[in-house]
Amino acid sequence: MPYQNNSELPETVKENLPEHAQEIYRKAFNSAWEEYKDPSERRGGASREETAHKVAWNAVKKEYEKDSGGNWVEKS
Repeated sequence: MPYQNNSELPETVKENLPEHAQEIYRKAFNSAWEEYKDPSERRGGASREETAHKVAWNAVKKEYEKDSGGNWVEKS
């Protein structure tokens, strides 16, 4: 279930991440969706979708962090 555009992302992603971070999330999710289609490539018996979401959040966290107010901001 790759995402074609940011408007298709889960509400939690759209409501919390800035547009650029959403793009990072979408691209990482789609890449992981393809990379981990074989269950033997996933850890701990996780589903394909669960694995792709984890990869996507980790990709976002490389460039963004939460500020003191709990908002996602680009790392300096």
